[in-house]
Amino acid sequence: MNLLFEYSFASKYLQLSQGRLHYLDEGAGPAVVLVHGNPTWSYYYRNLVKTLSSRFRVIVPDHLGCGLSDKPLDFDYTLENHIDNLLLLLNHLEIERTSMVVHDWGGPVGLGAAADEGVELEKLVILNTAAFRSTRIPFRIRICRWPLIGKFLVQGLNGFAGAAVFMAVEKKMAKEVAKGYLSPYDSWNHRLAVYEFVKDIPMNPAHRSYSTLVQIEKSLENLKNRRVPAAIFWGGKDFCFNDYFYEQWKDRMPEAEFHYFKDWGHYVLEDGKGRIETLIDQFLRRER
Repeated sequence: MNLLFEYSFASKYLQLSQGRLHYLDEGAGPAVVLVHGNPTWSYYYRNLVKTLSSRFRVIVPDHLGCGLSDKPLDFDYTLENHIDNLLLLLNHLEIERTSMVVHDWGGPVGLGAAADEGVELEKLVILNTAAFRSTRIPFRIRICRWPLIGKFLVQGLNGFAGAAVFMAVEKKMAKEVAKGYLSPYDSWNHRLAVYEFVKDIPMNPAHRSYSTLVQIEKSLENLKNRRVPAAIFWGGKDFCFNDYFYEQWKDRMPEAEFHYFKDWGHYVLEDGKGRIETLIDQFLRRER
């Protein structure tokens, strides 16, 4: 049992070839998979897990290198490999039909897995993310990609995860909560995946993950054609995934539900705590 603030769940692990993948498996009922981004981990979903687990089986993995998963130094931290790891977990748990909640990097990772022919996506909840190409990137993230300087900022000074606990929210984060977010990223080596996620943002066709993102982008059309029910809950004060991305989702998934919160930041589950969990729960429980 974990002893972090508001995170009293039983840890489970799947042994992969390059380390153990940590995940939560709470509740019973239809499956819902919650996929986190960077630099968060399953801690981001702690309150949503508590709400959903009374009616659903809630699966929350930590990507390899993140959270309570192992943090191998020789793993190739690419979008494709994170998708493959998620599919290995779903196969291990014999989950073929599931709803999904995605945030930040969880968007392309989760939707990449949902595009697999062995996964039937029942419903989709999108929280401030993108799963399509864009050339937009804030300067404060771009600098973290610079050779040498970026690695020193992210892995040495913890300038990505450490900054996120106040830059990604509009409501001041409690010290205990900030400590929970940062606890897995307490050393240079333990912040490798955080840096690799930043490096893995595909900005041009020559990038290692560009072709993977193109395939995920194409899969969105299939979701629309299959009329998979989707709901977008969006924080309007996100410095990274700003209103441009919100409008992109409206164009790509016009039949989805759209919920816009002008005073919430990137960590919508933090700024919307006490409200957004109920809204997501109501959407997932609603009959198609």
